[in-house]
Amino acid sequence: MTITRRSALRSLAAGGLLLPGALSEMLQGAAATTANPLAPRAPHFPAKAKRVIFLFMTGGVSHVDTFDPKPFLTRNHGKPTGRPRDFYKGADWQFKKYGESGIEVSDLFPHIGGVIDDVTVIRSMKNINGDHFGATIGIHTGSATFNRPSIGSWVSYGLGTENQNLPSFLVIAPELPYAGGQVFGSDFLPVLHQGTRIVPGPEPISNMGRRAVSAEVQRTELDMVEYFNRQHLASREGDSNLAARIQSFETAFGMQREAPAAFDISRESDATLKLYGLERGAAKGFGWQCLVARRLAERGVRFIELVDGGTSIDYNWDAHAHMSNYNRLAPRVDLPIAGLIRDLKSRGMFDDTIVVWTTEFGRSLTVPDPTAEGRGHHAKVYCSWVAGGGFKGGTVYGASDERGENVAEHVVSVHDLQATILHQLGLDHTRLTYRHAGRDYRLTDVHGRVVKEILA
Repeated sequence: MTITRRSALRSLAAGGLLLPGALSEMLQGAAATTANPLAPRAPHFPAKAKRVIFLFMTGGVSHVDTFDPKPFLTRNHGKPTGRPRDFYKGADWQFKKYGESGIEVSDLFPHIGGVIDDVTVIRSMKNINGDHFGATIGIHTGSATFNRPSIGSWVSYGLGTENQNLPSFLVIAPELPYAGGQVFGSDFLPVLHQGTRIVPGPEPISNMGRRAVSAEVQRTELDMVEYFNRQHLASREGDSNLAARIQSFETAFGMQREAPAAFDISRESDATLKLYGLERGAAKGFGWQCLVARRLAERGVRFIELVDGGTSIDYNWDAHAHMSNYNRLAPRVDLPIAGLIRDLKSRGMFDDTIVVWTTEFGRSLTVPDPTAEGRGHHAKVYCSWVAGGGFKGGTVYGASDERGENVAEHVVSVHDLQATILHQLGLDHTRLTYRHAGRDYRLTDVHGRVVKEILA
């Protein structure tokens, strides 16, 4: 009869044969060979921020309708550009100056306008690809053509995490964006640094309930599984995927203890729920995503991404047919994002939390027909913004030309944005490398500069 690891564990568990002396020896041996890849690591230099909340708007948000006003387009709406089948399209919304900084924001985002003095608006972003797939993985991984680790995976790899009971990189995504799970994949980095997806609803993470009769019994079972797994790994020391899978058992055990409380917003005050635009008992919506992001951030999760929108056209920000869809999309995220910033400030977390709002590209300033209601893709210039984490609030950096077609000054590439985020976390983007296939890779490849002009 062949005795497998599974049958041995079943026999030991069923018979209560814990064998304290042998078990102690097994666990000591396992501990001696365990190196936790998620243990907190010191940054390259003193950091301004400890964590990132990354807000990604799927589909390509129009810059000229949101954070980059273009009076030229308004004046010339419907007029030909001089090129065949090409007409200017003005914004469908008015812009207004907000705060002491007087930064102009469209009527789509009045609540974000209310916190604009805490925000650095970048009006000169430029992506490396003009299609959804390439642009989406570009802003996340630095590559528009090949699989590469996500920025969240790089941050996890570089800094580890402060809470061993939760993953270092969590992605709250009701739907997957263009490029799917590749946007939070770890690729050649150890698998443990891959983003863990959370789907809002009654059970954000499947199988969170413990199946063992008690935590103590489950702990004993896991300790013995750990021992056998380490014996299996001993002859395969170079297998990072296997090592990561072994560590994932520990992370899952910790999540069963801590994650349910992190996702339970029932004890939040009415005032806090109102801040995010949430009804008591709500378990989904972008307000829920933002509030849970704050709860995860205060529990030590290193990188939290919130995804708004999937790949269904007209249900994300990809407004090819109707810009009027923004009247439905913007209110869903406007109040919660402003609420997140206010909440972080009230809890003393804003200064060491980087909040990033971005998308894969902007929208075209011209249309093929003067009656067209939508806009096409436009990667040559668009808007993103950052807040907290040592960034200079109430600032506009860079500019597009008067038509919103090209960068007029201070181009910021996706690699520049990535390098600057890493810098605020105390990481030198040129030194954060991983040896793979005979060369040292980094998030920013051979590109990227820290945009020091937007740092406080």
